[in-house]
Amino acid sequence: MTMAALKTQNVAQLSYQGKTVDLPVYFGTDGPGVLDLQGLYSATGLFSFDPGYTSTASCRSEITYVDGDKGILLYRGYPIQQLAEQSDFMEVAYLLLYGNLPTSAQKDEFVQSINKHTLVHEQVSAFYRGFRRDAHPMAIMVGVVGALSSFYHDSLDIQDPEQRQIAALRLIAKMPTLAGMAYKYSIGQPFVYPQNHLSYSENLLNMMFSTPTAPYVVNPVWSKAIDRILILHADHEQNASTSTIRLAGSSGANPFACIAAGIAALWGPAHGGANEAVLRMLDEIGHVDRIPEFIQRAKDKNDPFRLMGFGHRVYKSYDPRAFVLRQTCHEIMGELGVKNNPALQLAMELERIALADEYFIEKKLYPNVDFYSGIIFKAMGIPVSMFTVLFAIARTVGWISQWKEMIADPMQKIGRPRQLYVGKAYRDYVPMEKRLEENQ
Repeated sequence: MTMAALKTQNVAQLSYQGKTVDLPVYFGTDGPGVLDLQGLYSATGLFSFDPGYTSTASCRSEITYVDGDKGILLYRGYPIQQLAEQSDFMEVAYLLLYGNLPTSAQKDEFVQSINKHTLVHEQVSAFYRGFRRDAHPMAIMVGVVGALSSFYHDSLDIQDPEQRQIAALRLIAKMPTLAGMAYKYSIGQPFVYPQNHLSYSENLLNMMFSTPTAPYVVNPVWSKAIDRILILHADHEQNASTSTIRLAGSSGANPFACIAAGIAALWGPAHGGANEAVLRMLDEIGHVDRIPEFIQRAKDKNDPFRLMGFGHRVYKSYDPRAFVLRQTCHEIMGELGVKNNPALQLAMELERIALADEYFIEKKLYPNVDFYSGIIFKAMGIPVSMFTVLFAIARTVGWISQWKEMIADPMQKIGRPRQLYVGKAYRDYVPMEKRLEENQ
């Protein structure tokens, strides 16, 4: 589909230096329309200026739709709440990859295809021994995922749809295996091979927590919680890591390198590390008796303290993912007995107070998905260093779906943003013996 084939309802006009330029306005299925600025520079000699791309549509996509004002998140048109309550992660992965929910036979075939690729090449384990034991698991994941391209040469031709398909399946299948290995390496335990009779979430938990010395039975409440978390984090439109993958992929880089780039972007504390910040905040508060003090600090504009896990860059109402995880969080609390866990009791009391406080209601600072996911992970005994790794496992499905969509888009071209240059104007080279300090 070309841009001309999209719905054009009117044309915006830009007047500059006595010249009027027509800018086509296109509308998609839902959400704001877009101004087509592709001819702006040739017509005016001007670039658009949009730091952070907060008002720029960098691509067109059929995968995910977010309406932050209304608290809507759709995967291929399906509300996230319905998918999290009624579906499972493998079904959602199929939906994101192929555009529709699978039939029973299609899902069985898809799961079998994923299971076929859960093992990693045995030599990959040697990569882990090159890292220090205290290396952050995300550092390991960046390196190891990128290195997969050196093992799977039969899925590197991005112009071949079949090879793109194989690469997608491999990445989705192997991410939990690599994550489990990263965790086991950090605590000095032997690697655990995947067990394909388990579900995707059960397999992840088994590879993290089982040992050769004792049988491990996956708690169904835990596996359900993990499955929901994976669904809720599977995709989120053109965020920083997804945009990174599209930018890397636009150069023709192989899919393993692109996903490694996405993992690196996700590692940033402003993106995938927010749930870690929630737990650090809870540690700082320390006790339920101190919550009012920190609530007041959060309201003080002169105090640098902020309530982490509240509010969202996109959502200006309740994050729809938080609705689902709130229920899951309370299910986990019921399973573990929150009364016996001061840290979890603190989190639940903070949630209760913030939800009833007029300041937070007025500012639309509702608990977000990071608030609840961090609490759930902590309750399960998952270390903070693994939080973003689990996020990466979930987001791999969205990343690879976005990557495949971009490669198949006939309008795709290499990403090349421009800039507003504010450096020195043209100046001639001065030999060193003639340079004066004031000339520098």
